Amino acid sequence: MSQFGRKKKSSRLSGPKPIEEESPLKKDALKPTKDELPPAELKSLPAEIQAAAKRAKWSKLMDVQARSLPYILKKQDLMVQSKTGSGKTGAFILPLIKRLDPNKAECQALILVPTRELAQQVHLEAKMLFGDSGLQSMPIYGGVGYGAQLKGLEKGVQLVVGTPGRILDHMQRGTLKLDKLRILVLDEADRMLSMGFYPDMERIKGELPGGKHINTYLFSATFPPRVMGLADSFLNKPETLSLSKDNVHVTEINHRYAVVRGLDKDRVLLRLIEVENPDQALIFCNTKAQVEYLAETLKNFGHKAEGITSDLSQANRERLIHQMKAGQLRLLVATDVASRGIDIPALSHVFLYEVPEDHEDYIHRAGRTGRAGATGTAITLTGIIEQLTLKRLARRYKIEMPKIDIPTESEVENIVSERLEVMLEARLHGLDPLTKERVVRFTDLARRYGETEDGQKLLAMVLDSFYIDAQSPELAEALDPTPKKPESTQRGGRSDSTRQRRTSSSHRSGGGDRKKQDRSGSKSGNKKDSDQRHRPRRSEGTGAKSGKPKVSEKK
Repeated sequence: MSQFGRKKKSSRLSGPKPIEEESPLKKDALKPTKDELPPAELKSLPAEIQAAAKRAKWSKLMDVQARSLPYILKKQDLMVQSKTGSGKTGAFILPLIKRLDPNKAECQALILVPTRELAQQVHLEAKMLFGDSGLQSMPIYGGVGYGAQLKGLEKGVQLVVGTPGRILDHMQRGTLKLDKLRILVLDEADRMLSMGFYPDMERIKGELPGGKHINTYLFSATFPPRVMGLADSFLNKPETLSLSKDNVHVTEINHRYAVVRGLDKDRVLLRLIEVENPDQALIFCNTKAQVEYLAETLKNFGHKAEGITSDLSQANRERLIHQMKAGQLRLLVATDVASRGIDIPALSHVFLYEVPEDHEDYIHRAGRTGRAGATGTAITLTGIIEQLTLKRLARRYKIEMPKIDIPTESEVENIVSERLEVMLEARLHGLDPLTKERVVRFTDLARRYGETEDGQKLLAMVLDSFYIDAQSPELAEALDPTPKKPESTQRGGRSDSTRQRRTSSSHRSGGGDRKKQDRSGSKSGNKKDSDQRHRPRRSEGTGAKSGKPKVSEKK
């Protein structure tokens, strides 16, 4: 693992590297350490922390605080699985009181959060806990003017709490300097990645001071593959704590359910997909007809989705599974029979569109996620009557399965709008000066569009197109401004500089014929690739039937 803070090029900024790649944070990273530190007791902590707890009227530490504080005070990197409302904010604010120097008006700690509301919430709690200690906190987030933020940063604060996009803005402006940074906290890491913040987070990391290790603490309700990749990138040999009920290890699957009327299921599923924003998901149905209907509905809504049933030829079935594993397909709708043998390590979510008739089928469905040392989420849509069956199933297998509220259209709109704002800002941050100059041409047009109802509809259409395109793995990579690492370099081949030297040498030695051949071969190869990309896709139902015996499947 590289020294934290050292600048290095990434082959892609659309997301952290998958957990299945060789990494120090594979499966063993989620196992509790054998030398786990004992929980802290409030009375045994430094006087400054006891005074802060008294200001908050805490008579004792919450579980996440008691177990996290010993590691943070010991300056040990830490990953904590803890849900919202568990007291985790106090877990990383309290030790700052001891570790930050109030006599130095410089940013010594940075807390990155996914939303402006959470930034304000964490700031207010820090302000209350800091009290008269002399430590100052400053919230930094988008959607508001720069005036108050610039004034606060110029005055000097020890703690900055903010969203990655606005933090990066200030760093690039030179108004936020992190050369004295000691501590970095990634709060609600799964939500930050869901919002699309990874490119900005990677750029922030690239701007951090090199030559020293910055203690980093990651808090997340779940540890899907992308969060594990984030941890691998930012943390150095972290300890791992799980605050899941009745578990001493990281809970592999987060089970939840929603009660939905039958006619509303498709719309509710679309809302949940928008809110959860899974990297990839399997969606289970009980019948082939439901699979075909749902796959078509998802595609019509703009998702990269396909359906897989026993009617599909073996060749087309393998093609879809390959696309899922390669990250080219985001959503796969399937029946239990058709899904047998599917193993996708990077799967973050499983949606059960219907409660399975056999209890064991639930375990098989939900168990498709939470693999390769990561955690996953399983969400079941159930009717009022089926809810009783689901509760019996949860009791039988001792599964904690809370009921969740169905997100409203307004809530989905707010989440999607904020996520789109993050994507656009990340895109803007990555533009080179010449491209930024080119973009300015459309400023007046955008302003005029914003002043009329028809113009606003046109802007909304463009924004929707950008958002849908950004969900596509291929187009997300195309939108990534970071130079891509050559394929041969990734596989251990010669580097760019080596090939460049060889090319220059051939030019000097009169290698014109070889150059012409290379160019010809390149054109031929590109034409072949292009033909394959643009060849019309054969309907999945028209492939040759597999010779294997079929297991009966409901129509």
